Amino acid sequence: MKIVDEFKDFAMKGNVIDMAVGIVIGVAFGRIVSSVVNDILMPPIGVLIGGVNFSDLKFIIKEATDKTPAVSINYGNFIQVVFDFIIIAFSMFIVIKAMNVAKRQREKDLVEEKPIVVEESKDLELLSEIRDLLKK
Repeated sequence: MKIVDEFKDFAMKGNVIDMAVGIVIGVAFGRIVSSVVNDILMPPIGVLIGGVNFSDLKFIIKEATDKTPAVSINYGNFIQVVFDFIIIAFSMFIVIKAMNVAKRQREKDLVEEKPIVVEESKDLELLSEIRDLLKK
């Protein structure tokens, strides 16, 4: 039973739960980013570069026979993945840059707010005079 108790302690720690939530949100966010890249960014980029798809580029080491498939180095797929990574990384850079600009603007707006000035009331003035008289 000792191992079960230790596992419960481990699994119920805040760090593990926070990590699990982070992973689930990360996976969901990854799907959003993939959709943005594949469905929104790639079609116009594909039009600009003439619909080039590097995935079909390969270096054939051994030709296919009746019984065995071809052996090839698929360098085009690697180029396509690198190209997709660059687009995703640049897209994330733009999103994070926009968020940082908005955050800096918000901080600037908070700093520029005028401090609240408390005006002395008659009661406060009277209490100050009484305090000064008591000190004498």
